[in-house]
Amino acid sequence: MAGYEPALLPTRKHPETERAMPNSKTADSSEKTHHTRVIRIEPSPGAVISLLLLITGLWLLSRLLPVLLVLVAALIIVGTISPVVRWFEDRGMRRGMGIAIVFSALTLVTVAILALTIPTLLTQVSTLVDLEPTLRSRLAKLLAVSPLTSPLAELLRNLHSGDLVKMAASSAYEYSSRAIEVMAYILSSVFLALYITIDRDRLRGGLFLVVPRSHHIRLSRIMLNLETIVGGYIRGQVITSLLMTIFVFILLKACGVANALAIAVFAGVADVLPYIGALLSVGATVLAALPRGPGIIMVTFVLMLIYEEFESRVIIPRIYGRALRLPSSVILFSLLAGSVLLGIIGALLALPVAAALLMLIEELRVELPGQQEQADDVEIRERDERGEEEYERRAEGMPAEQAAAIAVEISADRHNEEKP
Repeated sequence: MAGYEPALLPTRKHPETERAMPNSKTADSSEKTHHTRVIRIEPSPGAVISLLLLITGLWLLSRLLPVLLVLVAALIIVGTISPVVRWFEDRGMRRGMGIAIVFSALTLVTVAILALTIPTLLTQVSTLVDLEPTLRSRLAKLLAVSPLTSPLAELLRNLHSGDLVKMAASSAYEYSSRAIEVMAYILSSVFLALYITIDRDRLRGGLFLVVPRSHHIRLSRIMLNLETIVGGYIRGQVITSLLMTIFVFILLKACGVANALAIAVFAGVADVLPYIGALLSVGATVLAALPRGPGIIMVTFVLMLIYEEFESRVIIPRIYGRALRLPSSVILFSLLAGSVLLGIIGALLALPVAAALLMLIEELRVELPGQQEQADDVEIRERDERGEEEYERRAEGMPAEQAAAIAVEISADRHNEEKP
């Protein structure tokens, strides 16, 4: 029919066609999904400078580590002798005279220990060298009894004393330079401690001069606590060394070993060294018992091992835990960490460093994660404020040296009040 146009019906697409032809929105979203995101890191000049300074500081610390250890050792000596010098001052003696008496006494004690132990040890070594063929023959006979140890017996028979002397001489030559270096560091620490003790007021005034005045009381408390920590550590060392000396002396005397006192003193001094001190103490005691026969040797060796285990598990945690206020677990962990990081020197400094860190956390009022403020914390903060107000009132207009003395006096009075 003219003028008729059929109506256009909507066509239905096939499902496969719909899946094959996604709409434009889906295509756009997929393109956005697969778009690669680029992250650019542009450190600020301040961060770069801070990183360079940190690297430079770590490098300088590694290079100056011996000097730092000498300074720490000198400060430990100063903290040890300061209470004694103060004791002389409280009784009307001049400070210079007190320092001279203390250092002279330390020198005499050191010389007496060396004079008592070194000649006796040299005589002991000479005796062992003379008895070496007889002792080697006895040991070879004991080892030849068992098929498992017979090769060792044959090796001992073929070993000559000249070979042992050459080995000992080469080892002594290798360690001689190291021993001279250690002795130089020890003497440097002693003389530095002497100078620090003599110039105490001037050095303390200079330290207070560079620290803000609002922190002087806290600084004086930290210095006083560090002195207490060092004193407790040294007392612990003296007690453990004295106990070792007494035990070795009684053991060697009971076994009829000659030169028991000298060997006992050497064992007590060597006991100061962590880990290697046990080897030196046991080794010297067993070597001294060699002329007495296998029975005495075994008794001495077993009893020394038992005492070393008792000392490390019972005596050291109790003595140092009470003197430094450290838990037994912290003591054992500190010794292990110090020995791993710096060897024997690290183990020697581990306990006072651990106690000092805990003290700094307490004195600087560092808030640890999960810690909540208690009533005691509020009281301590109020006492800090009262002490700072008293210091500001008494030290107003005074030079740094006199202000430092007043801060130390206020902190000492508070320390005595807080003692249990």
